[in-house]
Amino acid sequence: MQQSSFLEVFVLAERLHRQFLEVIQAQLDALQIRDINNVRALILLNIGDSEMTASELLWRGCYLGSNVSYNLKKLTESGYVVQTRSDHDRRVIMVRNSKKGADLCARLQEMNDHYLDTLRDGALSREDITKCSKTLRGLQQMWSRAGEASANLGGRIQPFDVAADQEDAPSVIAGRFDGADAERGRGDGFEHVPALHALGATSLNGRQSRVA
Repeated sequence: MQQSSFLEVFVLAERLHRQFLEVIQAQLDALQIRDINNVRALILLNIGDSEMTASELLWRGCYLGSNVSYNLKKLTESGYVVQTRSDHDRRVIMVRNSKKGADLCARLQEMNDHYLDTLRDGALSREDITKCSKTLRGLQQMWSRAGEASANLGGRIQPFDVAADQEDAPSVIAGRFDGADAERGRGDGFEHVPALHALGATSLNGRQSRVA
């Protein structure tokens, strides 16, 4: 594989995420919803019908350009998310969608269903999407292992087999979450969630998000 093709994969992945956020923003505009931005709406999608800790939510999705704990605070203040303490460990804060959050989540899931139908009716088959997901999960696992090897060996990265654990790589697709990932996040409240910085704090045509 040429270097240009290898790098293009990551450029396209970043662009795809940006475009998905823009589609979410367009849907919010169409619904005339002004008290939530696209990144926070994506958080609602990733919560779905589940209840989880903030750390589990962090593992479930990709919230580039944002601080998850801050956004959860804002979602709670605007009535989209409910916070409660865990019955098993009172130090742990659990989050779930409120009725308001669940209603918006359902509208966004309808949007996703529409685009999934469009994909199936077009040039991409279900098998194509599954293969693409598997490939991206393999690349994610490669970078995860490379980072761990670099940290453990003082920057000297050793060879490793990407395919070995590809099926066990955590899914970052909205609505999917493996139980093993949840265990890594268990025991943490909001105060332990790191800030993630990347995309999505503004919409892609350069205008600021409406919600601070």
